[in-house]
Amino acid sequence: MDIKSSELIINPDGSVYHLNVKPSDIATNIIFVGDQNRVEKVSQHFDTIEFTTQKREFKTHTGTYKGKRFSVISTGIGPDNIDIVLNELDALVNIDFETREVKPQLTSLNIVRFGTSGSLQADIPVDSFVASEYTIGLDNMMRSYVIEDVSETEIENAFIAHTNWDAKKGRPYVFKSGKELSDKFKDVAGFHLGFTATAGGFYGPQGRVLRLAIQDPELNHKMDNFTYNGITISNLEMETAAIYGLATLLGHKALSLNAIIANRANGTFSEDPYKTVDKLIKIGLEKLAQ
Repeated sequence: MDIKSSELIINPDGSVYHLNVKPSDIATNIIFVGDQNRVEKVSQHFDTIEFTTQKREFKTHTGTYKGKRFSVISTGIGPDNIDIVLNELDALVNIDFETREVKPQLTSLNIVRFGTSGSLQADIPVDSFVASEYTIGLDNMMRSYVIEDVSETEIENAFIAHTNWDAKKGRPYVFKSGKELSDKFKDVAGFHLGFTATAGGFYGPQGRVLRLAIQDPELNHKMDNFTYNGITISNLEMETAAIYGLATLLGHKALSLNAIIANRANGTFSEDPYKTVDKLIKIGLEKLAQ
């Protein structure tokens, strides 16, 4: 059955609506960055750059690094943007734009996020890195999809009980990373394998109080002392759970690499976050090219 034009919007030049790229423009190895200015920070290390485009906050560079083809794409901030980017990437490789039908043979993408994050644990200091082995979404975006058979429901139940989670905020969801990708970083100096929490906002949803009272002022503390079979929540950011959830449903492999630029447990912030991000980019590219 063909997919209606209202559901998959294709631009007059044959590119997908938001990303403004055509199927031939992207690699099967994808790097996500939030900040559009960080795209060049990654692609400057490429040996070649064959394609560049930008529409709104979505900037894409495709090229090669040590003989391997990569696309680096800026997603902007938040799980809602991930919903756009990941669905459109999947459409580019798994839907025939001429017939508007799902291809009989599907392509699996390798998707790795290079992002910034705040640690919830005192022993994960600023300027270190977290490779997210697990992630929990506090944002509710993935509940628009059918995930009950693929999410980690036992961990979800334990978290809900531990935090006395308010059901009015929706049910948290838990997914695991692509093991092949996370294994590349488990023994790398400065990297921690972690359990990353994804919030739907930067201030109240992450426990920051300026002028507005928040629903659960103790939530961050509840998260930093939550454990499940030895797993503790390591850090807090705004994209990882949506990436893992959609990648799992669509048959892609995903990993989130987090540069820890803040430590919420002890109130510290990196003296040079740009240096930390640059280090993450260099290590990440090197390991992914192997």
